[in-house]
Amino acid sequence: MSDEKRYLKLHLIVLALVVIAELIGTKSYKLGPGTIVLLPMLYALLLGLLTGPKFLKIIDKEDMNAAEGLITVSVMLLMAKYGTNIGPTLPLIIKSGPALILQEFGNLGTVLLGMPFALLLGLRREAIGATFSIAREPNLAIISDMYGLDSPEGRGVMGVYVAGTVFGSIFFGLFAGFAATALPLHPYALAMASGVGSASMMSAAVGALVEIFPNMAEEITALGAASNLATGADGVYMSIFMALPMCEWLYRKLIRDRAEEVIKG
Repeated sequence: MSDEKRYLKLHLIVLALVVIAELIGTKSYKLGPGTIVLLPMLYALLLGLLTGPKFLKIIDKEDMNAAEGLITVSVMLLMAKYGTNIGPTLPLIIKSGPALILQEFGNLGTVLLGMPFALLLGLRREAIGATFSIAREPNLAIISDMYGLDSPEGRGVMGVYVAGTVFGSIFFGLFAGFAATALPLHPYALAMASGVGSASMMSAAVGALVEIFPNMAEEITALGAASNLATGADGVYMSIFMALPMCEWLYRKLIRDRAEEVIKG
């Protein structure tokens, strides 16, 4: 199949998925104290998975490789759209400056929460690559440079990268809707927490928040985009100088403590 026909096929499939997802619309379901918000983006992702070679085989490996380059263009357009929202809300962003900076330390939570669970699941050095970040492209580059992608740390970061690519947006969209209705946090705080360094994950979370707080749509979108931009700018330094050293220290400590328990037992 020629490249022109392949790209036409991909565009038609995407158009069909978007139309179907929009026709389904936004659905909300009560779950305990919170609310799960299902957005059209979620349906599009799931329908897109079904078209793959593992399921309906509407697209093949070559189609998937061709679509990979289009993702970058789509994300650039998406971020440009978010950029238009930052301008009108610039005073709010400047006022929130310290909070935007300090919330970056929340990204270290992947280490403190993820490392113990990773070791419980049986991972060893893989846990370092898997838990020092949310494993997006810059984080892959860091692990590749410091350890190599064929190392245990490389296998760990690649595993989380693949899982995040498939499930990240779905999880963020669902969790943001639930957190907005179940937790006593201001929508602005949740918007800033959405910016973890992934445009697709941030978009899913912001979309759920906007659905719940439509009167704050512009502010939520701007804060989410600004936070995501800040994470992209300082996330590399945070990972190199804080997250990775913390991961190494916590790994050695937990492994040593476990070994001492085994010896005593």
